[in-house]
Amino acid sequence: MRSIFFMPSDDLAGDAVRHVPLPRKEVCEMLNISGIHEGFVLDHIKAGMSMRIYHDLKLDRLDCPVAIIKNARSNKMGKKDIIKVECPIDALDLDILGYIDHHITVNVIKDDKIVEKKKLHLPKEVHNVIFCKNPRCITSIEQELEHVFVLTDPKQEVYRCKYCEAKFKA
Repeated sequence: MRSIFFMPSDDLAGDAVRHVPLPRKEVCEMLNISGIHEGFVLDHIKAGMSMRIYHDLKLDRLDCPVAIIKNARSNKMGKKDIIKVECPIDALDLDILGYIDHHITVNVIKDDKIVEKKKLHLPKEVHNVIFCKNPRCITSIEQELEHVFVLTDPKQEVYRCKYCEAKFKA
């Protein structure tokens, strides 16, 4: 049995919240996320990673519809997350996304159709995504300095700080 919480429209001034239990079947039938006209869909996200991606890509700062689907059933992965964003692909930083998880598929949508599927790769450099924890690093002293990490071992997914060579495993 699942539950839905909602605030009645006639009691918006008060703090009354109504608890309505719903059988699982009704909840599944209510789930309807429409297609997008132009934008992108991030597919094959590891289950539970969608909120990190949402914040790291700064999707909360965009003025466009964003749908996050968590724990969707997947034949390949068992469970996965999906993010649908209705805005141009230019708003997406593929390097950050490739660093977070280079197995994610980016589907580019135009005129309600998938026009391109982008495969991600580990970026050679990432800027201001990883922060150096070495207290002797120049980035600890110079606050305005960008945190730059360079991919040094693609097989092991190891990045090193550009300034002090501190190691960071993706």
